[in-house]
Amino acid sequence: MTDIRELTVGVLGGTGAQGKGLALRWAKAGLAVVIGSRDAGRAEAAAAEIREQAGGGHVEGADNEGCATRADVVLIAVPWDGHADTVASLREPLRGKVVIDCVNPLGFDKQGPFALPVPEGSAAQQAAALLPDSRVTAAFHHVSAVNLADLGIETVDNDVLVLGDDREATDLVRALAETIPGFRGVYGGRLRNAHQVEAFTANLIAINRRYKAHAGLKITDI
Repeated sequence: MTDIRELTVGVLGGTGAQGKGLALRWAKAGLAVVIGSRDAGRAEAAAAEIREQAGGGHVEGADNEGCATRADVVLIAVPWDGHADTVASLREPLRGKVVIDCVNPLGFDKQGPFALPVPEGSAAQQAAALLPDSRVTAAFHHVSAVNLADLGIETVDNDVLVLGDDREATDLVRALAETIPGFRGVYGGRLRNAHQVEAFTANLIAINRRYKAHAGLKITDI
């Protein structure tokens, strides 16, 4: 398997809390990172902020197409309502690449968060349908953006479930997760099981609201 530290990681939606937090941690770990956004200027500003926080590092900003083109492995962290359009528009630059979908299709009402129905089954399966020539995985759904952004928390104690149908791709994503101190990448099944992983984020949000916490996930006995 290719050493993850030799690859450039792209973060589509890298100006949002989740994408930016993961990009910060990867930059801090010494990985080359490209921040993607619909607005290249916003991406470049986010990249500059991350470099400052991380104390340097190779972090660039680009529009989404530029990010997808420059990166070897690409995280999708865009809002759900723009997911399909963004992913479909990047089919060519993402061809042959490992793609990680961390999008959670959720709704919110007076009773709290809830999972939204997705015709393909999940956001990750939608990405796989739109990117037939990419190696699509699902991961990083249950990670607190607040904890990621706080570099005072040196070790983020969290298991990262990684799902996919390509063993080499899921192993690569597990290795990417483990560049962040405290993270452990755990294989979580085939991509068809991504729905319940995405939906479980609604439970975590409810837990965090009730207990005023930033809870994550730990798998026992492995």
